[in-house]
Amino acid sequence: MPRIELYDTTLRDGAQTEGISYSVQDKLRITEKLDGLGVQYIEGGWPGSNPKDAEFFRAARRLRLKTARLAAFGSTRRAVRAANDANLKALLKADTAVVTIFGKSWDLHVRDVLKIGLEDNLTVIEDSVGFLKRHGRLVIFDAEHFFDGYKENRTYALKTLQAALTGGADAIVFCDTNGGSLPDEITEIINASKPGLRVPLGIHAHNDSDLAVANSIAAVRAGVSQIQGTMNGYGERCGNANLVSLVGILKLKMGLDCLPDARFKELTETSRYVAEVSNMAQRANQPFVGEAAFAHKGGVHVNAVLKNPRTYEHIEPSTVGNERKILVSELSGRSSLVFKAKGLALDLSKETPEAKRLLKLLQQLEHQGYHFEAAEGSLELLLKRELKQVKPFFTLDRFRVIMEKRDRRLVSEATIKVRVNGVPEQTAAEGDGPVNALDNAIRKALKRFYPTLAEMHLTDFKVRVLNEKAGTAAKVRVLIQSQDAHDSWGTVGVSENIIEASWQALADSIEYKLLKDQRSASSVQRSGKKPRLNRVPPQR
Repeated sequence: MPRIELYDTTLRDGAQTEGISYSVQDKLRITEKLDGLGVQYIEGGWPGSNPKDAEFFRAARRLRLKTARLAAFGSTRRAVRAANDANLKALLKADTAVVTIFGKSWDLHVRDVLKIGLEDNLTVIEDSVGFLKRHGRLVIFDAEHFFDGYKENRTYALKTLQAALTGGADAIVFCDTNGGSLPDEITEIINASKPGLRVPLGIHAHNDSDLAVANSIAAVRAGVSQIQGTMNGYGERCGNANLVSLVGILKLKMGLDCLPDARFKELTETSRYVAEVSNMAQRANQPFVGEAAFAHKGGVHVNAVLKNPRTYEHIEPSTVGNERKILVSELSGRSSLVFKAKGLALDLSKETPEAKRLLKLLQQLEHQGYHFEAAEGSLELLLKRELKQVKPFFTLDRFRVIMEKRDRRLVSEATIKVRVNGVPEQTAAEGDGPVNALDNAIRKALKRFYPTLAEMHLTDFKVRVLNEKAGTAAKVRVLIQSQDAHDSWGTVGVSENIIEASWQALADSIEYKLLKDQRSASSVQRSGKKPRLNRVPPQR
């Protein structure tokens, strides 16, 4: 099987994404994760550009990488001798076996940015590569803006590649730096440029035309053996070629070896890990690894997938470590509902009156504004309540929320009365806002009955106005995301009153936590282990 080398530049190009700021520790963690996945090259940063990257390379010497080779990145020399160039000296000081440098291959940049002669730029490229080679480095030359340069001055663009080869470059990478090329242009230009290039070739594509992945695949078809990109497509402007998608395409669609078979199932977990460390929300519909990548909602689709997944899935989700999701909404049929019920250990058949009644109820609720795709905690509670499979852990007698302006500070206070097994409990609490106060009050009221609520906290709170034209009488939907040490779950509430909608979602989040703990305790009891008690019955 032909082999394609993966060159990851998340820690350098990806770090230029708006909203991403890696610490040295973040970069070390991502490096180890990529090495564990099986990536062949990891570009750690530009040590000559900032102290953080220089510190990373010092710290990275302690890493015990099993697969990847660490690369330091920089530019060709300035108007000084190579031995005196601060950037080149910083690359050597990074102490990596691999060094990647970029040089200008577009005459426009040579004249308008570097402001030197075209022949002088060729000397700069040759000197810089030669200097690094004399110090024992494996040198990868990134021909910056190569495709734009080729289109405007083919002869000069090719001369820059020859200058790098004369200097001793071990690999040449064609860069679509502005991301404006089309796949057919990529293939045509690489094929025309290959004669005389006696080293491995690579592609570095940006995504400004949303074609970085397609252009990288076009380059592979033209004969390149190295793909540069970033995890999840991170990068400046519109990002870089998404290595996650490329891995899936290369391995599963083209039969090209790029990752060890044993590690291929770690693709989804690695993608999400990098997103988490990067403090970026994982795109739900990201191909191969997104949570919605194999999610099915339409009734016809669900019915077919349950009979044969190949009807609406291009690969088996588990191949890349992902999983199939069957969504329940107003577009769903009974097949979706029955599948969901089966996953919750509920006895529900497609042709039963209960299935028809529940589907109609779900469609009515979604018409009112409920959104169960993002609130599976509320969906499970709804189904189990309707099928009499769960008893309420508490009932609400009443609550009251007041807001008061105190010395330029707005204070919210909630008073609540609930009953647990008929036992009343009333309490009050303050909060930063009305929902926070209500959350604090209900927890305070229930904590002596359910101590494990202390493990739970809210991680996200979203409000959406559903019918803006109604003005202040508009209906709102509140989505709450909660988590404990083991899981995360969503709940939903809908009302014309934002406090009431928030209460619905908040109460469901607590009920779901208690239901989950009850299920866990039952599982432990069946295993013969001593269960952790969730409920502490009051003594009155």
